[in-house]
Order: sequence, then C-alpha cells, then structure tokens
Amino acid sequence: MKSRTTTTEHNSLAATVAPEDLQCGEFVAVLNDIVEMPSFLMRDFDVSPEETVRVRYCSDQAGTPLKIKAICLPFVFVKSAYGHQQTIDIRQSQLVRLDQRYARKVWKKLRRKSK
Repeated sequence: MKSRTTTTEHNSLAATVAPEDLQCGEFVAVLNDIVEMPSFLMRDFDVSPEETVRVRYCSDQAGTPLKIKAICLPFVFVKSAYGHQQTIDIRQSQLVRLDQRYARKVWKKLRRKSK
C-alpha cells in the first residue's frame, strides 16, 4: 500500500552562526545560555577547586525571534516582538539564525498577542 502526503508547510532549521557573521536586521534566537561557577560548588567532579566550570543549559526563551538592532562584539543589541530590548553577551549565550519565514510568522503572532 502506497500513500502520499502533500504538505504546503515549509520546514526549516535554525543554524548556528559565528558572531562575526551576524548582521543588523536579521532574526536570531538564543539557543543555549552558559553560566560559569566555581568548581567547589560542584560535587563529584574531578576538577581543581580553583577552576571555573561552565554549565550550558537550554534557554527558556529558545526559539523566540529577536531582531538584531546593533552589534558591537561581543555584545548584540536585540528587540523582541513584545517591544522589549536587551543586550546579549554572546560569550554567555549561543545564538542561532532563524529562517526568515518562521521568524516573521512568529514575530507577527507574538506582536498581536502582546497588544
């Protein structure tokens, strides 16, 4: 038995982007945040107490489009669909470039929701 499925949806992937490739006006999202803490706070690790441990975790805002307004590496100034503005230190956050179609669709929905 053969079956066919047709879809009009456009599937895409968020792509990791090097900091020097970021451009004003494009949509990005925070994928991961990085926290540094002293290793003496971590138990059962074979690390010197003087060393710093970097912990990567998934952002609670992962996938939410942010529009780049200004760049002065390592800082990126962005605006959310809700109108909030923030500066992201890319040494502490991993950014991904979003597909334009996805970003614009989500951006419009979030703007309507915030009004």
